[in-house]
Amino acid sequence: MSDNIFDNIDGHAWTNWAGNISATPQQIARPASEAEVVALVQKAAQSGLPVRVVGSGHSFQPLCATDGLLLNLDDLQGVVSADSASGLATVWAGTKLHALGEPLLEAGLALENMGDIDRQSVAGAISTGTHGTGPTLRNLSSQVVGLQLVTAAGEIVEISADGDPSIFKAAQVSLGSLGVITQATLRCLPAYRLHERTWAEPFADCMARLDERIAATRHFEFFWVPGEDMAACKALQPVETETWQLSENPPDLSERLRRYVGPERVEWSHRIFPSERNNRFVEMEFAIAAADGPACMQEIRALMQERHPSVQWPVEYRTLAADDSWLSPTYQRQSVTISVHQAAALPYADFFADAEAIFRNYRGRPHWGKLHSHTAADFAALYPRWNDFLAVRQELDPKGRFLNEHTLSLFGNG
Repeated sequence: MSDNIFDNIDGHAWTNWAGNISATPQQIARPASEAEVVALVQKAAQSGLPVRVVGSGHSFQPLCATDGLLLNLDDLQGVVSADSASGLATVWAGTKLHALGEPLLEAGLALENMGDIDRQSVAGAISTGTHGTGPTLRNLSSQVVGLQLVTAAGEIVEISADGDPSIFKAAQVSLGSLGVITQATLRCLPAYRLHERTWAEPFADCMARLDERIAATRHFEFFWVPGEDMAACKALQPVETETWQLSENPPDLSERLRRYVGPERVEWSHRIFPSERNNRFVEMEFAIAAADGPACMQEIRALMQERHPSVQWPVEYRTLAADDSWLSPTYQRQSVTISVHQAAALPYADFFADAEAIFRNYRGRPHWGKLHSHTAADFAALYPRWNDFLAVRQELDPKGRFLNEHTLSLFGNG
């Protein structure tokens, strides 16, 4: 074990990717092994310090903020094992999603689905229910079949559905409140290629064919671009499946639309899913019942056109299958997710508050890593297994070692 397991970065200052969250931990540590994670958790307990874990800092909520010990798992990266016969791959929790594609491909495997940002760490993406799009596909947490966790007692435990189903269902989406995930075992697919087609069309035309395209496509999504009232559409299909014929995009597409529309291409899945997001932004996303998706999208559009015309960032519309992870926003509900954005340097509070009011009317469940104002009482009404989760959390971490101010406000500690 390294003698210097504490890394005092910038006088202990930490800021998330968007710059809207900052904290000053007493210590920032970058463990190089699982044994160092155990030692750090034990030392924090002796010192009475709370512990939080940071991945890539892509959450817009203060999930990682702490005045205690902040663990950075950037040195716990890579594929531990990958088996094409079973389709299972075990990876270190600090591995970034963009670093998984090539080693999995070498093993003949691929993730079932990915989001359009691949900068997050595996543990962070799992813990917040990060997802892609597709009506038959679930979020990344649902691809987890096993987790290795360092508990508040400093013990390494294996968590799986075969071991203790209740703890497993709580751990699949836990906001880092049960312990430190060090390894995750994921159920993968045989490596596959995707055919990507992107195009732009008037919003009304997109909505008229929305159900048809969702049903016909493994992955379909669109961005509504305000101001121009156009939809930038994306359809991804495995190469074995034919796609419909689409007309050529008009040559006079605006520069904004050309950011989303490009030539057709066929590549390995992990090279197709992600898109570049170089401009800093903040985001709010809610999962609502799939049947309510179109009506909710129309209300968000009207809100932006009538009350917030200055907001020019696009709105993203995706689909997700229901799952059974207790704190998954798509728990037992086929869903549509709608995401609103604003530049990180611009005011967003009033716009997001108005958008959230619409989402609340549809009993939307907010993405755990994105902005919202929901309270513990709100979540208790939205999640049937909320109290069951709290019981597991209390069992694994009775002293609240892995809570910060934000998560304490949600889960309490007793």
